[in-house]
Amino acid sequence: MPKNHPLCNYTIIFFALLSCSFSAFSQEKKVAATPKELQEEIARMDSLLFGAYNARNLEKLKSWFTNDLEWYQDNGGLLSLQMVMTNFDGIFKRDYILTRTLVKGTMEVHPIKDFGAIETGSHQFRHMENGKEEIGTFKFLMIWKKGEKGWQVSRVVSYDH
Repeated sequence: MPKNHPLCNYTIIFFALLSCSFSAFSQEKKVAATPKELQEEIARMDSLLFGAYNARNLEKLKSWFTNDLEWYQDNGGLLSLQMVMTNFDGIFKRDYILTRTLVKGTMEVHPIKDFGAIETGSHQFRHMENGKEEIGTFKFLMIWKKGEKGWQVSRVVSYDH
């Protein structure tokens, strides 16, 4: 069959389409859904962690983090556990109360095999200043480690400030 024969052109088109369809199938998401129990457990841990924050309980708050905590903040750089606790202490000494709430419907949880879980979402921080409520909404990612002390946060990425 000559190269310019119409069947030759259709054959090339057929194989090109077949190749594209295999490529599309190979890019499908093949990750299993997060077990409902893990989603609920991390939601509860998040609530307890930030319950300590909202209560300004520095010692309880510190217990939620691993000693080797790495906290990455877009406008603050890389922070250690000691620096994070120093920052929280300063926040707790302000003349206004800063509270955190998780933005409903934004939390995602993904398991990390033999380690723990990834939590992502958005949260709001609120306080009254000069008679006006100030609200900031930011994004976060936390790596939860399940170890001897139970669930603790080992890494934080705080961004979109």
